[in-house]
Amino acid sequence: MRRWMIFGNTWNETAAGYPRPAVVLRGQCRTERAARAAIEDENNQRYVSHATAWEVAIKCSLDRLKLQVPHEDLFPGAVLSNGFNILPLDFRHYRALLDLPFHHRDPFDRLLIAQAQVEGMRIITCDFHSAAYDVPLLW
Repeated sequence: MRRWMIFGNTWNETAAGYPRPAVVLRGQCRTERAARAAIEDENNQRYVSHATAWEVAIKCSLDRLKLQVPHEDLFPGAVLSNGFNILPLDFRHYRALLDLPFHHRDPFDRLLIAQAQVEGMRIITCDFHSAAYDVPLLW
């Protein structure tokens, strides 16, 4: 069984108004089919980080993201009802940031990378900056 973390820095809204990671929805990602297969495979454990809910909340408060449903309906509601687990933040994740090189400056992306490293997870992402880190990617 593989443990996957969905890299939640880019969101698109579905018809129901729930955001989903763009890697699942956009055709420009080379591995859209592979990503979708990994997400839909019931033998895999799928996670969305608390950092993703935090980033979405900040983007909404800055009017950089509009949700059609309340944030509390998404986190944890839609996340859990769609078969994803929640990955809470932990002091071990923060500690890993101290040794993480600055290939990427986005603090949320860096935290997701640190979480994946500490938890031994693979990341599904289209973010090319992530390839510079020592973390398995599907992209």
